[in-house]
Amino acid sequence: MLELTMATVSDADAGATAGMTMADAPSEPGAVLRVGRDASVCRLVTPEDWLFVSRVHLEFQCGPAGGWQVSWLRGSQADPASEVRLVVGEYAQTVAYGGTVALPRGGSGEIIVRDRTAPRSVNVGFYHEG
Repeated sequence: MLELTMATVSDADAGATAGMTMADAPSEPGAVLRVGRDASVCRLVTPEDWLFVSRVHLEFQCGPAGGWQVSWLRGSQADPASEVRLVVGEYAQTVAYGGTVALPRGGSGEIIVRDRTAPRSVNVGFYHEG
């Protein structure tokens, strides 16, 4: 099982957090959870006017052995308006635009999508049952 929680944070609002949303999926091969602005395909949806987030920005997918990975899907722009980081404990890694990173099995962490032009971010916490 992969459990996700998402919070949208705008530092301009003194660190205000707009609603926390949650989604989960069983660790079955082919299971997918998406994060982005398009509510028709994303389980976790960001504000529509937050254009630094693509219509479908992150895709969490379960592989054949039950392990999960996250991909930062390439959008229509050659240069993204955001940066994406994976944080697990004290370990932090930048996720490449169009890149994929495996999530630790039996672990938890956070994916942070930060706007390059404004003080705001989308924070997606994850917990992957072992």
